[in-house]
Amino acid sequence: MANNNIVIVGNLTADPELKFTPSGAAVASFSVASTERKFDRGTNAWVDGDTTFMRVSAWRDLGEHIAESLKKGDKVIVTGRLKSNVVEKDGQKTTYFEVEAEHVGPSLEWATAVVTRVTKNGGGLGNGQAAAPQAQAPQQSAPQAAPAAQPQQYAQPAQAGGYQGDF
Repeated sequence: MANNNIVIVGNLTADPELKFTPSGAAVASFSVASTERKFDRGTNAWVDGDTTFMRVSAWRDLGEHIAESLKKGDKVIVTGRLKSNVVEKDGQKTTYFEVEAEHVGPSLEWATAVVTRVTKNGGGLGNGQAAAPQAQAPQQSAPQAAPAAQPQQYAQPAQAGGYQGDF
């Protein structure tokens, strides 16, 4: 069976919507709009091309983290599996495509981000509980030593066939 992997870069069209299944699994749903940019040689300028809207679902911890971190308008990078779904309504079958996300992150092309790691209950990474910041003792500044007069020499390898030149 083929994996239909896809990468989409675009902007969120609305805040992610977080829901829970009856068994308690979290799923975030959102839509990404990706607009093609083309260079118009006639006007010597970049212009917008067609826009593709793609529905995305993200399950469990990933879905919760997306809902906590991203909002409408954020530019994102989504990787995942392309899936087709058939819906029948009033006797008409309609096929639509959706990405089941494996990885989602903010694009840092026009933004910055602060990454906060989360821990699972009992260790590891991943359930939405932020790791508590570690208390650090204040550091006292030590007097600066004068720079060495000559650069430090690196030892030459001792085994046969080792590098014999300067570093």
